[in-house]
Amino acid sequence: MPENFSLKETKPNIGGGRVSGGREKLTSSFDLVEVTHFLFVRVVKARDLACSNATVGGGVCHTFVEIKIGNYKGSTKYLEMNKRNPEWNQVFAFTKDRIQSLSVEITMREKEFVNDEFIGKIAIDMSDIPTRVPPDSPLAPQWYKLKAEANSSVGELMMILWFGTQADEVFIDAWHSDVASVSGDSITNTRSKVYLSPRLWYLRVNIIEAQDLVVPGDKNRNPEVYVKAALGNVKLRTSVSADKSLNPRWNEDLMFVAVEPFYDHLVLTVVDQNNEEEIRLGRCMVHLSEAYIRWLPEPVGAKWYNLEGGGDVVEELKFASKLNMRISLDGGYHVFDESIDCSSDYRATFKGLWPPAIGVLELGIIGASVLVPMKSRDGRETTDAYCVAKYGPKWVRTRTVVNSFSPKWNEQYTWEVYDPYTVLIIGIFDNCHLNGEKGPNPKDPSIGKLRIRLSTLSTSRVYTYSYPLIALQPSGVKKMGEIQLALRFTSPSYTSLLAAYARPLFPKMHYIHPLSVYQLDSLRQQAIGILCSRLSSAEPPLRTEVTGFMLDAGYQLWSPRKAKANTERLMDAVHVITEAWKWFDTIKKWNNPAANVLVIVLYLVVVFYPSLVLPTLLIYCFLIGIWQYRKRPRDPTHVDIKLSLADSTNADEWDEEFDTFPSSKQGEVLRMRYDRLRSMAGKVMVMVGDLATQGERLTALWSWQDPVASAIFLALCVMAAVVFCSGIVPPRCILVMVGLFVMRPPSFGIGIPCAPQNVFGRLPTKTDCML
Repeated sequence: MPENFSLKETKPNIGGGRVSGGREKLTSSFDLVEVTHFLFVRVVKARDLACSNATVGGGVCHTFVEIKIGNYKGSTKYLEMNKRNPEWNQVFAFTKDRIQSLSVEITMREKEFVNDEFIGKIAIDMSDIPTRVPPDSPLAPQWYKLKAEANSSVGELMMILWFGTQADEVFIDAWHSDVASVSGDSITNTRSKVYLSPRLWYLRVNIIEAQDLVVPGDKNRNPEVYVKAALGNVKLRTSVSADKSLNPRWNEDLMFVAVEPFYDHLVLTVVDQNNEEEIRLGRCMVHLSEAYIRWLPEPVGAKWYNLEGGGDVVEELKFASKLNMRISLDGGYHVFDESIDCSSDYRATFKGLWPPAIGVLELGIIGASVLVPMKSRDGRETTDAYCVAKYGPKWVRTRTVVNSFSPKWNEQYTWEVYDPYTVLIIGIFDNCHLNGEKGPNPKDPSIGKLRIRLSTLSTSRVYTYSYPLIALQPSGVKKMGEIQLALRFTSPSYTSLLAAYARPLFPKMHYIHPLSVYQLDSLRQQAIGILCSRLSSAEPPLRTEVTGFMLDAGYQLWSPRKAKANTERLMDAVHVITEAWKWFDTIKKWNNPAANVLVIVLYLVVVFYPSLVLPTLLIYCFLIGIWQYRKRPRDPTHVDIKLSLADSTNADEWDEEFDTFPSSKQGEVLRMRYDRLRSMAGKVMVMVGDLATQGERLTALWSWQDPVASAIFLALCVMAAVVFCSGIVPPRCILVMVGLFVMRPPSFGIGIPCAPQNVFGRLPTKTDCML
């Protein structure tokens, strides 16, 4: 049975059951997820504990608290070298639907090498536990007496128990019962978290010239000087100066990505390229806090910097070589970390240039279903799934649900929206950093990813859908499961939403001082590297492979499947033009005489009443739009395997797409793929050549490469100008004659090219000059 990759509308029990078909507008907090009830236990501290080892080691008591509810058990941290009054301040969350016990047992134990020693216990009935509903203030903890087996008091424990939901503020940092099999520091890797991308800047280093360089060795040699610049791990260089003197000039821009806070120094080194040997002529370091923050198009002022530490120059100089540069942090640009067409943010780095927010995006991550097994643990297949969502600089990560192919998260997040063209990116991953994972450096493999463009959503509508999780593998396309989401985009002011469409998509600096495609790609790779480094150092870390997958770090690698898919997209984009040409060709053949007569009548109306042309076209566009409104998409966008040609790609093309760069293949396979690429590139080359040929024929009309053709064209231009200016033949009559000639019946020789076509087809091109 073929896999179903379609989108499915769901009806989850969100908003207290007030959603019917996912189309009602809800306004309460956490209204896009199913309400999940938890029993929260907060263990604060203890006092006056009667430990057996209290008299040993200066009153040290190694205690911890164990909470047991039926088959679920959780324990606090073991605090070494703690006194008799330990303090934990930990929260435990037990899913209420899975509780099968009528009481909660809280046991105080003392850590021992073999068996932990019992100190005291507290038992609380479920019926005595209160319920808290936010925004009520947190319940105050109370002191409970610990009872030993002889019913004697052995100390007191401060704690509080209550029933609540995921809307409780302690939910994020709580220990959850569904991760009971995880212990130690690995628990941190299971918690949900919100991350913020660091603020990125484009650093522009305009190297103008150097002065008074000192070159060791042969004084008569013309130095070949260039400048190397380094910021962190990124190194760039200028070209060799054409002056080849001791005062070289470059006037070149080197672009870096800098991150706040500015810890790194910009290091510039002037180098003389002497044959294959590089001689350092000077070096300077500039702290980024000294750079000018630029948000306007005007360039910053140049500044001279002293060069120090020439390589072989040991004599003490009374003057220093200098380097003239403009160094600025260009806050007028947006630093791209995502692909330009699928970006979640287009704002400039400088906050003063940010447009006002136009609305709010709310995402409810409900759960997933039928996930595929991702690994094996204790002899059985399992999946430990968590979800990551990114919009703008804000990343969110749900908690990890352990050992489940149908995890339930029910977590809701909110973002401010500044542009409707932006894209929400959601990915799901398998957590490979829990107990029992193998390998020195395990990675979290991706299960699937999807993108949702906000401009395709109706405002204030709740979208509740189950999205297919589709992954590309060397064996082909595979459905990895489904994820259930609830989504709502709200814009309080329709005027501000319309104004956002009229604003430039990019900040103005991108239009006034545009960056080249090569620069944007290089800077994007720098930005991705910085984000991977910073987010992987958070706690819990958002790992490098997760960040790279969400940002499409390797999207520009060659893929024959993508090449074919993009070609078909191009053909679909010009489908209207080709269909119009086919329709006009049928008109010329007079297959339907009645339609031909109607077209001729309409053409004559256009010729004699030209003022009706523009209104007619506009009304026609309006009617087409109204007619297409019936076929408008009701569902949000999702991954389309047919559009991606993922269902029709053969095994060899899949193997080529997943090949490493540089290629790991050799011999016959590599030769075959190279020949196939040459064949595809040859077709593109011929198509581009044909387009160039038609353009050259057009310019050849007045270039006199063919004297006869140019003379005919110029003579016709003069004759037409005289006829139109004298009024002998009105222009309308010319248009009528041309239209009737083009749409003449086949019996008048419609299949034979006319004289203008014959002349145009004989015009010379530069094909004759090509080797």
